[in-house]
Amino acid sequence: MKNQRQLTVPAIILARGGSKGVPGKNIRPLAGKPLLLHTIEQAGAARTTDPVYVSTDDEQIASTAASAGALVIHRPPDLAADDSSSESALLHALKSWRTEGLDPDIIAFLQCTSPIRKPEDIDQAVTQLLRNRVDSLLSVAPTHRFLWTRQDNGAPRPINFDYEFRQRRQDLPPQYVENGSIYIFRPWVLENSNNRLGGKLDLYVMPEESSLEIDSELDFDIVEYVMRTRGYVR
Repeated sequence: MKNQRQLTVPAIILARGGSKGVPGKNIRPLAGKPLLLHTIEQAGAARTTDPVYVSTDDEQIASTAASAGALVIHRPPDLAADDSSSESALLHALKSWRTEGLDPDIIAFLQCTSPIRKPEDIDQAVTQLLRNRVDSLLSVAPTHRFLWTRQDNGAPRPINFDYEFRQRRQDLPPQYVENGSIYIFRPWVLENSNNRLGGKLDLYVMPEESSLEIDSELDFDIVEYVMRTRGYVR
């Protein structure tokens, strides 16, 4: 087994078949291979995660995952609807593992729609959770954007800066955006709170480009360009 310290750390990827924005998104080609395969291969190449699972309700996704060496968890349709939470699918996966005799120490949840990561990111995130003795960890990317919202009366209000004393972006305190790439957590966090995050939290900081996600047709072109030019694919 390749896990550090002999811990059981399965990687789980959720990939349902009902994408509305981009039909067939999870198996659509990106940089020469189905989108899903990038995350399967990254998890498979990491030293800390094993086995690699894909939870899906779709037979074509299941076949693609199995052909890449991932183990498939067949998710029931009621956990793969548009309004189904990721947590419900993660709890189903945890129950399936325990039925099969696999009792994880830590779970690595990787979202295939955020494919700009390297295997060492997964390893470093798992190692950081253990080293810092935290209960859950999420990956983030630096952001230097000035954010606004609207109040109940419709009036605009800044979120992360004071427009009356506007600072240069580089002078703002460090700020991060959740990039959706990596979530590491102990099983009890998920079971106790129905949430991938809980207990003592930590942030794993990734490069700014890792915040790019696949949500539209244009995203495929942008993410592929970044992955090819920044060394994420050969």
